[in-house]
Amino acid sequence: MSVQTVELPDGQTSTREVIKHNGGVGIILFADNKIALVRQWRAPMELETLEIPAGKINFGETDLKSVAKRELREETGYVAKDFEKVSQFYGSPGFSNEILYLYNAIEPEKAFDELKLDEDEFLNVEWFTIEETQAQIDQGVICDAKTMLAIDYIKLHKGRENG
Repeated sequence: MSVQTVELPDGQTSTREVIKHNGGVGIILFADNKIALVRQWRAPMELETLEIPAGKINFGETDLKSVAKRELREETGYVAKDFEKVSQFYGSPGFSNEILYLYNAIEPEKAFDELKLDEDEFLNVEWFTIEETQAQIDQGVICDAKTMLAIDYIKLHKGRENG
């Protein structure tokens, strides 16, 4: 984190706390009419959350599909035939340059039973119907933008495919 002096539109100056970040990739894993969500403790909020599988882009990484492939494998044990880019967005542009890329896993299948978690990761994969996710949102367990966007994407696009 850094503190920057910025010029305001009226010519005055102010300070802003800014966090620089390499960005991240989130993956929509939807199979058998259920979405895979990762349950994990989030220290900044002091909450256990349910989120789509996701991870950081390492410095210098430019192949975002490879990041999606790695994170899907590490956090769920799944692989996919391909990854379709759904969206990209800034999670908190008021204080961070972190950009998030959202991908849909195409033709996912379970490939590994043992997860390849980072040494500081502790998580469990759980499956929910889209209808079941609403209760988790209402309870505040699903509370992040990337996961809510993923759920909305499924409601919009998967409903068309099945309807």
